[in-house]
Amino acid sequence: MKRLRGLQGFLWLTYALVILNLPAFGQNGILVFQSDFGLKDGAVSAMKGVAIGIDPNLRIHDVTHEIPAYNIWEASYRLMQTAPYWPKGTVFVSVVDPGVGTVRKSVVLLTNSGHYFVTPDNGTLTLVAEQLGIKEIREIDEVANRRKDSGQSYTFHGRDVYAFTAARLASKTISFEKVGPRLTGKVVAIPYQKAVFGEGKVVGTIPILDVQYGNVWTNIDKETFKKLMVKTGARIRVKIFNSNEKVYEGEVTLVNTFGDVPEGENVGYFNSLLQFSVAINMGNFAEKYHVQSGSNWKIELSK
Repeated sequence: MKRLRGLQGFLWLTYALVILNLPAFGQNGILVFQSDFGLKDGAVSAMKGVAIGIDPNLRIHDVTHEIPAYNIWEASYRLMQTAPYWPKGTVFVSVVDPGVGTVRKSVVLLTNSGHYFVTPDNGTLTLVAEQLGIKEIREIDEVANRRKDSGQSYTFHGRDVYAFTAARLASKTISFEKVGPRLTGKVVAIPYQKAVFGEGKVVGTIPILDVQYGNVWTNIDKETFKKLMVKTGARIRVKIFNSNEKVYEGEVTLVNTFGDVPEGENVGYFNSLLQFSVAINMGNFAEKYHVQSGSNWKIELSK
């Protein structure tokens, strides 16, 4: 009878985890790092060393460590750009933390997609929270989840708190519930212009640059863009603003790919995320026209 009850309990647990998709112990042993540290010193290596010290079997990878210093918005974008392509249960660590040592919260976000994000709650979670949805947020208990004998260090939470907690979570040394107390279902969010159509124009944000080539990416998706009713090969009027200051005004040709126009011509196209972008064929649009990116950069499209 006891054996039967034990089997019944196991079946009910399996039902809860698989059928109901509860989050307990959904981690997959993959740990992905992001920071604004660069690779000139040993900071990134130190974080990875802490993680390996928790479990040498962890599979450790990187998003990037070339986020511009203190650029929380770009950290948010890079997570949004890459996280959906990683398996459910992956744990991300993002350390762009100009407020390190202050009262900003250290948190772990579990998204509806089953991904975990370990980071300061300073705006870094803005876009993944929107894109992947918030299932649960927990504040890191730094008494239980902090590297041993690191209490006197106030300026390297990436090593002492985030890498340590993330490695324990990714390796299933702790469950998500052991991270710390549950928080309300909101994160600190950076305000920005959503892609919208109205009065014969589409307005959006320039969240990021394709930094290698100087192409200007926007958050204007195909469905919103289609409301302009512009066909491939047609010209589009483009205005770009930094806050309220106009930086660029001109026309681009809507193309499927760069080779559709001669070298040096300004083009509009849809990037790998299927969002509208502008570029110069075999040139650098951002450099030529002094365009940058961020939540304060806006773009307006019209016929």
